[in-house]
Amino acid sequence: MNLMSSNTTIGSLTLGIQIIDAVAQSDIPLKFSDIQEITGISKSNLYKYLNTLTQMDLLFRDQKRGYFSLGYKFLEYGTAALQNADFIGRLTPYFKEISKLTSMTTLLATWINDGPVITNIWNTNYGLNIGAQVGTKLPLSSSSGKIFAAYANSLEITNWIEQEQQTIEQFNIAKFQRELKQIRMEHFTYSYEPLVRHVSSIGFPILNYKHELVGSFSVVGFSEDVPSAFDTDIIQRIISMSKEMSAIYGYKEKEE
Repeated sequence: MNLMSSNTTIGSLTLGIQIIDAVAQSDIPLKFSDIQEITGISKSNLYKYLNTLTQMDLLFRDQKRGYFSLGYKFLEYGTAALQNADFIGRLTPYFKEISKLTSMTTLLATWINDGPVITNIWNTNYGLNIGAQVGTKLPLSSSSGKIFAAYANSLEITNWIEQEQQTIEQFNIAKFQRELKQIRMEHFTYSYEPLVRHVSSIGFPILNYKHELVGSFSVVGFSEDVPSAFDTDIIQRIISMSKEMSAIYGYKEKEE
């Protein structure tokens, strides 16, 4: 049974959520006329929706200016979601499957303090020395480092990129920027022996509903075993799984 079919949804609830989405996706509070233009809801009905959502603390109305923003209820919902959602637990089956599929090591990196740090490792090839362990900060030249650079969205990450560039001899900024653009297009990158000789990696992003980076995961193995071409079957399969993981965080591919 398709629970999301048009015959089983409540139209008024859908409209209410459209209003909340309009406010949530705006970088600034919205006026009544802004919301009406975005949603297309008639003025008389929109007034009733906004009044209801405000009374339920799902929206907040600035009494002086009349602007609407999200209400405090979403802080409660967000806190509850963070407490109840075991994201690593949801992602682990994917990482185990990828390690089994590739017979290589899979690692997860997240941004901690001032750089990407390995937080989890799923190891299939126990004889492989990847040159790092949980807690290791990864350099810009690593596949995870390049993923974070490609999706940089803060001054902190930008400063890290600039500092890392200074440690690389004959760093070609133009070439690097082209590579980052390619990463954003393909959701994939390759890094040749960034930490240890004979050990290379491929990296993939995990994105959220804003297409911002949640974390990066890499598949690490002996250089001769690690695929580097975007159009190989194994990389396409991992990209597909990375997008499924991103969907856990609300990610949806943009329509062309």
